Amino acid sequence: MTVGFTSAIGSHVGMVRSNNQDSGYAGNRLFLVADGMGGHAGGDVASALTTRAIAKLDEFPQQRATNDTAELGEDPLAPHSSISTDPAEVAQRLADSLLQANRMLRATVGDRPELSGMGTTFCGFMTVGDQLALAHIGDSRLYLLRDGKMNQITKDHTFVQRLVDSGRITEEEAKTHPRRSVLMRVLGDVDSSPDIDTEVLDTRPGDLWLLCSDGLCGYVEEEDIEKILLRRPSLQGAVDNLIDKALSFGAPDNVTVVLVESQPGPASNTEAGTARFVGSAETETAEEPDSTNRIKIMGRRRSRRAQPVAESHFEPRVDEYLNELIAETKRRNRRRRLLWMFGLLGIITLILGGIALAYEWTQTRYFVGTDGTTVIIYQGVQQELGSLSLNSVAEETGIPLSSLDGMERRQIERTLSASSLDEAREIVARLGVDDS
Repeated sequence: MTVGFTSAIGSHVGMVRSNNQDSGYAGNRLFLVADGMGGHAGGDVASALTTRAIAKLDEFPQQRATNDTAELGEDPLAPHSSISTDPAEVAQRLADSLLQANRMLRATVGDRPELSGMGTTFCGFMTVGDQLALAHIGDSRLYLLRDGKMNQITKDHTFVQRLVDSGRITEEEAKTHPRRSVLMRVLGDVDSSPDIDTEVLDTRPGDLWLLCSDGLCGYVEEEDIEKILLRRPSLQGAVDNLIDKALSFGAPDNVTVVLVESQPGPASNTEAGTARFVGSAETETAEEPDSTNRIKIMGRRRSRRAQPVAESHFEPRVDEYLNELIAETKRRNRRRRLLWMFGLLGIITLILGGIALAYEWTQTRYFVGTDGTTVIIYQGVQQELGSLSLNSVAEETGIPLSSLDGMERRQIERTLSASSLDEAREIVARLGVDDS
């Protein structure tokens, strides 16, 4: 079955950052998100340059699977190379283009030293028939919503993810780990030849693919993202709602979202020339940004106060830093266990203290009752806690229960409460004892 694609895209600077370091692109066959790092030193430059460089791959005409391919004279992905409709080759070509972009970023830093340390993540794919050629580096993500269930396709290249993979922390702990912004792999002035993950993915009509920066998936729960996608009024409406949801959490980071839906139809349902850039890459395009949705989103009331977010950064000392991070995690877990133990001990102490005080109060009470044969004054209360009795014999009166008249006998069998020992003795003294 021939598969076509429709798309929607959006980006927002968030409520804390002063500039948008994210970039996004939705074109004819290419869709991507890039999240810059390096703060004011050039994160926005890195993502914009990378996005615009890779977007050139989308300028070539759609591959024609016919016998007259020789007429094209060049590959749709790069000039002067053989034509390929193999999605694995397309994925590798995408990865090679990213390595070329990496060299461009390093050269840019050579010309502009003030940008030293800049870098960017990348997560994007090109459509090849009914398959996707994916390339990924960093912690921007690709999700798939299929048959009403959303799953994460890519795996983050972060130290925290390595801790999760090694079983040292859980997925839940990773969400709040103080070093979750430390990246192991990025493009930029940090690594001359970074490893780029590639994969070929099958798609079918009805699939919904979500590309996003960590400004979305780092703050909005996947369950909430899934609900928004399932209830989408339209692709663009879903993009706006996802960004809106991030804003409701304070949007401490830039947020960029691309949605691509697979459907029956021609290879592309996007007209040539309508490619859309967002984020820092948008400022270099001729198009005016569509501010309608941004104004609407920024006008919504936020339910949480925005807090500054830690800048993502690359850590080149892989083994040394990982050992340091593992040691820090062990210390955090040890502190957490100690706090938990002290908290538990505090709760147990409060419970035991409450029980002791309650028992002390019961011992200030008395009641007149019987052991079945004689009248007895008891100290405590009639109740029991399991096998623990809350009363004891205070005085044996020596008065046979059979010596009492019917009403008094029934009262003694039901017990008569007293607030003191003297009051209990007075109750006994008022009993009408039959001496006959």
